[in-house]
Amino acid sequence: MKQKLFSKDFTLVVIGQIISLFGNAAIRFALPLYLLNLSGSSALYGTVTACAFIPAILLSPVGGIIADRANKRNIMVVLDFMTAVIILIFSLLMNYVNIILLLVITLMLLYGIAGAYQPSVQASIPLLMSQENYMRANSIINTISSFSSLMGPILGGILYSIYGIKPILWICIICFFLSAIMEIFIHIPFQRQKIHNNIFKTIRSDFAESIRFIRKEKPVLGKGMYVVCGINLFLSAMIIVALPYLITEVLPLEKAWANTLYGFAQGALAAGGLTGGICSGIFANKLSIKNAGYILIFCTVCVFPMGLALMVLSSGFINYLIITICCFIIMVFSTIFTVQMMSFIQTETPPNFIGKVISVILTVSMCAQPLGNALYGILFEICDGFEYIVILIAGCFSLIIALRTKHIFLNLKERNTNIIE
Repeated sequence: MKQKLFSKDFTLVVIGQIISLFGNAAIRFALPLYLLNLSGSSALYGTVTACAFIPAILLSPVGGIIADRANKRNIMVVLDFMTAVIILIFSLLMNYVNIILLLVITLMLLYGIAGAYQPSVQASIPLLMSQENYMRANSIINTISSFSSLMGPILGGILYSIYGIKPILWICIICFFLSAIMEIFIHIPFQRQKIHNNIFKTIRSDFAESIRFIRKEKPVLGKGMYVVCGINLFLSAMIIVALPYLITEVLPLEKAWANTLYGFAQGALAAGGLTGGICSGIFANKLSIKNAGYILIFCTVCVFPMGLALMVLSSGFINYLIITICCFIIMVFSTIFTVQMMSFIQTETPPNFIGKVISVILTVSMCAQPLGNALYGILFEICDGFEYIVILIAGCFSLIIALRTKHIFLNLKERNTNIIE
C-alpha cells in the first residue's frame, strides 16, 4: 500500500498544500505592500517585517518537536483554520483600529503559524509512503511551494492594483478554510509518545545537545551557519526591503502599475528559486561542496548591477528590469547554495541528530533576518535619493562573506577529502 506515490492521503496533502501555500504567498505579499502604500516609509516597513519574523524564529523548532509528538493531520487542520480566522478578524477590524498595530499583530501570527506548519507536512511524508518515494514526494512538496510563491504575488499584485486589499483577504480566507476542510479527511498514522518533560525543557535539551555537537564535533557546520547568518543579514534582508520600496516608492513608475510590477518581481524571485532547485537536481552529481563558495560569489556579484543602474540610469522601467533580472539570478544561485549546504549538513550529521541540528542552524540563521530588515528600512530612509549606496555597500559585505566561504570549504576539502565528496 505504501509503494504507491499518489495515494488518497498524499493526494489530499498535495491539494491542501496547493491551496494553503497559494493563500499564504498572496496574503504575505499583500499585507506588507498595503502597509508600504499607506505609509510610504521604508523604515516602518522594515521594522514591521522584522517583527513578523520573530514568531517564525521562535516557533520553527517548537513546530518540529510537536510534529513528532502530535497527530500531524490535526496540526495542519487547526493551523489552517486559525489562519482563516486571523485574516477574517483583520478584515473586520482594519477600518476601526490602528492599522499599523493590527498589521504587526496579524503578520506576526501568520509568520508564526507558517513556521510551525511546515514541519508537520515534512514529517508526514515518511508515514505515507515507502522510502524509495521520499525524494519524489519531497520534490513535489517543494515544487508546490515554489510555484505558489511564484503565482501568489503575481495574481495578488494584479488583484491588489485593480480591486485593492479586500478581495485578496476574502480569497485567502476561502483558501485556508477549504484546505482545512480537505485535510480533515487525511489519515496519517500516529502513535502517541510519552512526554517525560514539559515542552520548554524538551526544546532546551534538544538545543543544548545540538549546539554541543556543532561546536565540539563538527565546527565546520558552525562556520556554515555563520555564513548563512551573514548572507541573511546583508543580502537577503536587503532584497526583502529594497524590492517593494524601490519599485513602489522610488522608481519613476506609474503608480497604477507599480504594485503589479512588484508582484511580477516577487514572482521572478520565486521563479529563480524554482529554477535553482531544478538545476540542483539536474547537476547534483557535479555540485561538490568545494564549489559552494564560488556559487555564493556568483550570487553576490549580481547585486552590483542593481546599485550601478540606480546610480547612472534615470529610466524607471529599465531600472526595474535590471533589478528584477538580477534578483532572479541571485535566487537561482542562492537556492543552489542552500541545497549544497543542506546536503552537506545531512552528510556530516548522524541520523539521530539531523532534525535537531537542522532546527538549530535554521533558527540561528533566521535571527539575522529581522535585524537586517529593520537595518535596511532605516538605511534606505536615511539615504533617500541615494539608495544605490545602500545596495552597493550590501553587495560589498556579501562579497566578502562569499570569498571567505570559498576558503572555508576549499581548506576543508584539503584536510578531509573523503568526507566531502
